[in-house]
Amino acid sequence: MFGLETEFGLHLDAPSARTVTPEEVAGHLFHSVVRWGRSSNVFLTNASRLYIDVGAHPEYATAECDTLTDLIASDKAGERIVQALVAEGEQRLRDAGVDGTIHLYKNNTDSAGNSYGCHENYLVRRRADFRAFASALLPFLITRQIVTGAGTITRTPEGAHYSFSPRADHMWEGLSSATTRSRPMINTRDEPHANAELYRRMHVIVGDSTMAESTALLKVGATDLMLRLMEAHVRLPDLTLANEMQAIRAVAHDLTGTATVELSDGRHLTAVEIQQAYLDVVRSQVGNVIERTAEVDHILDLWERGIRAVREQDFSLVDTELDWAIKHRLIERYQARLSCGLGDPRLARLELAFHDVSPERGLYHRLVAQGLVRTVVEDEAIERARTVAPQTTRARLRGAFVEAAAASGQDYTVDWVHLKLTGASKTVLLKDPFRSEDSRVDTLLESLGADERG
Repeated sequence: MFGLETEFGLHLDAPSARTVTPEEVAGHLFHSVVRWGRSSNVFLTNASRLYIDVGAHPEYATAECDTLTDLIASDKAGERIVQALVAEGEQRLRDAGVDGTIHLYKNNTDSAGNSYGCHENYLVRRRADFRAFASALLPFLITRQIVTGAGTITRTPEGAHYSFSPRADHMWEGLSSATTRSRPMINTRDEPHANAELYRRMHVIVGDSTMAESTALLKVGATDLMLRLMEAHVRLPDLTLANEMQAIRAVAHDLTGTATVELSDGRHLTAVEIQQAYLDVVRSQVGNVIERTAEVDHILDLWERGIRAVREQDFSLVDTELDWAIKHRLIERYQARLSCGLGDPRLARLELAFHDVSPERGLYHRLVAQGLVRTVVEDEAIERARTVAPQTTRARLRGAFVEAAAASGQDYTVDWVHLKLTGASKTVLLKDPFRSEDSRVDTLLESLGADERG
């Protein structure tokens, strides 16, 4: 069971002399949401959450999903949902005397050095040694950026270079309950959004926001496979790092894959060697702890090719599937065309264009249309996911309730585990995220005059 949260970068391109704050832009952008949901923090009929986060960031959190295809469809649907708000937002700005274009970016940093990210959520069993359990995942998370990073041009006083991850430089701790004051790789705040006696949420915030569906498949899929082994008590290689913050930065900035990081036992290994060790132990459990499926084979193949691409410096192995390699290929071609260095501001604009979620302006979408980026889910599945919740998890119940309650015109409150009609004495509590059918919700829907959804 997993979910993704994405904080979108928001930018207004306007020649107007009047200063327009991000909060003002976000307010106009979310006007239709507030009109429909009476709040800028709503749950949608697809059971996902849409809201304005701290810093005037539009944020979209997918419904809980038990398949990667559902997750990717829901995540991509989120891009379309936030982009659909732009036209009315721009019109409202024009009515206020500001003629400009709103851009939404699925990226990780802005020009002022601020970071916003993509948070991954994995349902795990509650255990007394959660901190030790989470800590054991850190070497994997620190080094997986060589395959799942978004890729970025890093600009320093010494010059510009290409890095695997824009998010890596903004991490300051391995584990913490904080998210902004001291940004950790894993947030340990105990909010399971499920039966707290049985479950806990592994809240991973070190990952990059990515555009390519295959990168999302590998990022979440490989992490899920690792967690399956850990929960089954499969012995993993001891790859504890001596200095996690130093390691994550060293890995991010070494595109050659040859730099080593120090382990707590004194050994020095490359990120390639560490990732290969994890891949090998996962492969050894296929057919045992891990059921062999076409999806698992796809993840393992892509993981292996991603590692090889770095080891052999043959990025063509994954340059239609993994974000960092797709962007690297794109930047190299523009460099050749423009005869410029990596520090050229035109390449910075190119990077932004890659992450623009607009189908018309976004460079990623053009690459997909030209067959230069592979996709994982059908476009029809993404369109369906804009309005329809995943049907095999608790999300189905929440989505049906939101749809029926909104259609009835009645006031209601909803969150990840609660459904309630305003004025009703009883709240329906949904603590099992695996349960997609519930007679209590059926009764609630009948009271709204809604047809039972199959």
